[in-house]
Amino acid sequence: MTNGFGFGGVADLYDEVRPGYPAGLGERLLDFHGDRPREIVEPAAGTGKATELLVTLGAPVTCIEPDPRMVSILRAKFPNVPVVLSTFEEWTPPPGGVDMIACACGWHWLDPASRARLAHAALTPGGTLAIFRHHYAFADPAVERVIGAAFRAADPDSGERIEPDPAAELTAFSQVVTEVSGDHHDYPRERYLQLVQTFSPFRRHSPSRQAAVLKSVGAALDGLGGSVVLDLRTTLVLARA
Repeated sequence: MTNGFGFGGVADLYDEVRPGYPAGLGERLLDFHGDRPREIVEPAAGTGKATELLVTLGAPVTCIEPDPRMVSILRAKFPNVPVVLSTFEEWTPPPGGVDMIACACGWHWLDPASRARLAHAALTPGGTLAIFRHHYAFADPAVERVIGAAFRAADPDSGERIEPDPAAELTAFSQVVTEVSGDHHDYPRERYLQLVQTFSPFRRHSPSRQAAVLKSVGAALDGLGGSVVLDLRTTLVLARA
């Protein structure tokens, strides 16, 4: 895993403002798997935003996370969940493999040359790989244009970043399906600006550029009445080993 943008430096903020996942997503994991898995492994668990969902599925969960600051929060939130301080690439699966690997928002931080192969090798025959993440948009297209312009005014490189489709690399898996669901979330001005501070394009900038982005986006939010409604799209990729 390569994560050079310092999420651990905003671990508390990340845990506070990043949205979790809908209960229906967990139900879909169980439906696809066919029954309750014997165990679930969560690579790149971060502060446990997806762990909150996975622990409700009735199976033991083991988290893998390489950032000790993220791990500190994860262990405090879930004292009964084993947490391995490691990258997914360095983790050793148990003999016989695991029933389910569920990776939320962290798949793109895993090594693209090996992540699909390692996940397939770590699963039992017929086991399930679940990859899911949020895409942040706005419920109102006019707001989308205003906020987008505010970002670009302070950061000309802040255009839409197209993430590779995880399903395309799962050639060793069978029955690969992709599903998209959506929900709306209200974000007042300060909370949205806090959310921005947990995004990797923001984290990679210098402090002066970060301050310029927050000033520009904050002014746009003021002009919009001080809050926005996010259109949160969750993409779920399910695959059978």
